[in-house]
Amino acid sequence: MYVVPSHLYSHLRLRTSPTLYTIFVPSQLLVIRLTFSDSSYGVVHGMSTGLYSLRANQPVPRLTLSFHIRSNTDAQPEALIGQESAPKPPPSLKDYTCKKQMKDNSKHIAELRKEMSIEEHKWDLQELYHYFNTHPEFGLPANFADQLLQSEGPNTLTPQHQTPEWLRLVKCMFQGFSMLLWAGAILCFLAYYVQESTMEFAPKDNLWLGVSLFFVVNINGIFSYYQQNKSSRIMQSFANMIPEFATVTRSGQKQILRVENVVIGDLVDIKCGDRVPGDIRIIESRGLKVDNSALTGESEPQARSTEMTHDSPSETKNLVFFSTNVVEGAAKGIVIRCGDNTTMGRIAGLTSHLKPRDTPIAKEIHYFIRLITCFALIMGFVFFSFSFILGYKWLDCVLFLIGIIVANVPEVENKLSLTDKGFTTLTQCATLCNKAEFKPGQKNVPIIKREVNGDASESALLKFTEQYVGDVMGKRKMNKKVYEIPFNSSNKYHVSIHESGKLNENGHVLMMKGAPERILEVCSTIFVNGKDYPLDTEYRKHFDDAYAELGGIGERVLGFCDCILPAGKYPKGFKFDSDLPNFPLTNLRFIGMISMIDPPRPAVPDAVGKCRAAGIKVTMVTGDHPTTGKAIAKLVGIISKDSETIEDIAKRLDLDPSEVDPNEAKAAVVHGEQLREMSDAELEKILKTHTEIVFARTSPTQKLSIVEGYQRLNEIVAVTGDGVNDSPALKKADIGIAMGISGSDVSKQAADMILLDDNFASIVVGIEEGRLIYDNMKKSITYVLASNVPQIVPFLMFVVLGIPLPLGVIAILCIDLGTDMVPAISLGYERSESDIMKRRPRCPYTDKLVNGKLIFLAYGHLGVIQTAAGFFNYFVIMASNGFLPKRLLRLREQWDSLVVNDLRDSYGQQWTYTARKRLEYTCHTAFFITVVITQWANLICCKTRRNSIVHQKMTNWFLNFALVFETCLAICLLYLPAMDTALKMYPLKIQWWLPGIPWAIILMIFDETRKYLIRRFPGGFFERETYY
Repeated sequence: MYVVPSHLYSHLRLRTSPTLYTIFVPSQLLVIRLTFSDSSYGVVHGMSTGLYSLRANQPVPRLTLSFHIRSNTDAQPEALIGQESAPKPPPSLKDYTCKKQMKDNSKHIAELRKEMSIEEHKWDLQELYHYFNTHPEFGLPANFADQLLQSEGPNTLTPQHQTPEWLRLVKCMFQGFSMLLWAGAILCFLAYYVQESTMEFAPKDNLWLGVSLFFVVNINGIFSYYQQNKSSRIMQSFANMIPEFATVTRSGQKQILRVENVVIGDLVDIKCGDRVPGDIRIIESRGLKVDNSALTGESEPQARSTEMTHDSPSETKNLVFFSTNVVEGAAKGIVIRCGDNTTMGRIAGLTSHLKPRDTPIAKEIHYFIRLITCFALIMGFVFFSFSFILGYKWLDCVLFLIGIIVANVPEVENKLSLTDKGFTTLTQCATLCNKAEFKPGQKNVPIIKREVNGDASESALLKFTEQYVGDVMGKRKMNKKVYEIPFNSSNKYHVSIHESGKLNENGHVLMMKGAPERILEVCSTIFVNGKDYPLDTEYRKHFDDAYAELGGIGERVLGFCDCILPAGKYPKGFKFDSDLPNFPLTNLRFIGMISMIDPPRPAVPDAVGKCRAAGIKVTMVTGDHPTTGKAIAKLVGIISKDSETIEDIAKRLDLDPSEVDPNEAKAAVVHGEQLREMSDAELEKILKTHTEIVFARTSPTQKLSIVEGYQRLNEIVAVTGDGVNDSPALKKADIGIAMGISGSDVSKQAADMILLDDNFASIVVGIEEGRLIYDNMKKSITYVLASNVPQIVPFLMFVVLGIPLPLGVIAILCIDLGTDMVPAISLGYERSESDIMKRRPRCPYTDKLVNGKLIFLAYGHLGVIQTAAGFFNYFVIMASNGFLPKRLLRLREQWDSLVVNDLRDSYGQQWTYTARKRLEYTCHTAFFITVVITQWANLICCKTRRNSIVHQKMTNWFLNFALVFETCLAICLLYLPAMDTALKMYPLKIQWWLPGIPWAIILMIFDETRKYLIRRFPGGFFERETYY
């Protein structure tokens, strides 16, 4: 029985079937009464705002339901009469909408880690419509949708809480060694203030030292500040993936809304070129295909239809997901998830809330900082206390404390920024000497996937320069092309001439590209490291070697050259003519080559083999089918040819897989469905039992679980990925590696590094580079720490033996911030030693960047030799001026007294205070120059850890330059005018440079002997105790 006011009959839609009654009334009804006289499935479906909705899945025998519907109020049951109680109403829609915030962040992350439970793809359509209070033709009522939007919030991703800018800056200013430097600066200013208040002519040493430390710590803090803030960029990258508009049907009217206004239950239309505005159940499809690569890693478009083809939401064809792209066809669907509760939203939330692990090298640097900080503080306060007990004035004790702190802090920048002029010039030529253009309307298409008007080579160059230089068309507009000779098979080159005020004011620049050998023929000079050099036989040989190497691996190579045309001869408006060329086509400048290759990468199997040789386990985690994943793994060598899985063994022996001992199978292929049911212990057992593993059809949370499983086994995990689905694993890994070409912005921001060529084989090069960097950091730290000993011991002798101070704080600063800076950095450019890829991976828990062996070598061997050299020169100069070593003992108090102007030396000669101080500063300078000389030898020794310098050779030209720079800087500090007043650095006689040279030779002989014994007796005493 249907009781409806007669004036509303025109708005009534009535559908009946033997088991289903549905009433749709777009306006407000006064009374709806439904009577079920037999046992059938009943549905009361109301469309007014606040209308009570009931979905019954159980038979309703002889049940009468009656409702009063009031304007803008919830419906209340008037009567419920029957033999059985009514079915329970469905869960609130709030259970299925976005959870904007959770107070307990750990619970929130735990919730995000769980596999998302989606069941809606299994429901029949009528069940879906009634569950979400929607309709397949009319959608949601507009006022009901507005109410949902107000109660549940917009369809957006919740931004992560951001640390205020000022707080991040403060953290950068007061981290690591900065705290020690701040302490040193404050103590310097305090000491200067006291001296200024108590002395008529207070020395400026502490003032200049405080100012220097202040500038060092501020510059370092500001630099660090600009290197941070990854999380905010990650969320911004996710936000960039969200579509702006959606086509929605509400109350029977189709309208275009902003995506943030879409709510659960909305009926939406999607078509080719759209981004999906939510997680959607497809109810009607017309050849729909979507690009799920951002979520699943599968690059092929995926067909979508109304059929439920798999229990897993990620496998079934009747679901499409938020922010994925529609590449073909059209469809209609019901929104079942919005905002943070979508598949994409959960990945975004998990990625942004995960606390990234420090990379292994970052852990080592933090360990080094803690070690040196503790050592500096302990030494400083021991000296302070010891000096105070011995009767020194408190201000003198503070000065000792400053000296110890400054001497122990290695003031070397831990970051280096480099701009390659050659790369800039080469890409500029590739940008301008190129006719290819992107087809219009592809602004939001990834660069690598854009369609191009042009041949294959020029298209590749265009994508390359757009990716790594950016704004190609803008640069072309700034450098207007005025003449061109197109490429042809006879010339084998392409010439373009451009107006270019930036490169040649009021003139032109000629650029040419083509076959490398043809380009080289027309060149007479070559551009190297920002300078032009004659193209001689040696450079031609380098060219031949590089060309042969690139061609030998199947790459197509193009050569590039240019010529800046004189503005006087070729002014703006000049008419260029190629029939009788009135511009140069010879004597050009060769600027480089660019090579191109098409995937697949043939070098991957070799790269996997090299990883194995280096002790690195390679595991495949893929979105492909397990069979496909296994085949690819065998093809590239991740699964060896003779390796078998449990299934392979079972098939060979005609057994059930459960009867096979897992320990007999070297390889394993694990499906995501199996992984979903595994506990952490079961996953760890697989990771430990099998050395060759493929994980297939994995979800983002499962990839994260695999990373965490390896980390629980104390493994160092590197993850490569390119999609949004990889971002949680990339962020959690010890080293996240994103693909530079095909990778999404989200994956790049979550990663620690970017693989520019998307080539797995490059990772092996990266591993070697990483080992080289680690080696070179050890070498650089050894070099810096060794000079700490001759900086600390003089203060110790000053306090304990009471001798005049052998080395002043300003001289220490000249070493740490002056002569040691460039040499320490130059070791970062040292080439690898011969055994670098033959070593097993280091244990991160025992083989530290700064370990006991390194400290023992730096402090106990190299530093001791340098200290002996410094004191030798100190005593030589003192003895030359009448103060024999015995006379210097306990002389400090008289030596530093302003009122003593008749101090006698060993031969009875009297010394005034001013004369004594001049001699003392001369000794500071001599000690300083001796440290510099022994650091020459130390720098050469630190080039290798095992190899002889004879094998390594002096091929690091940055290091060679550093030796010259260090020497020239020392000469400037000694002999430039006013250095004696400003820095208390006095000119030395030539003979006072000489005492340090024998000690430098001794240091080199000692270290070469040590390395020889390490090579001669592997595992022997010298390797165990001194191979750092």
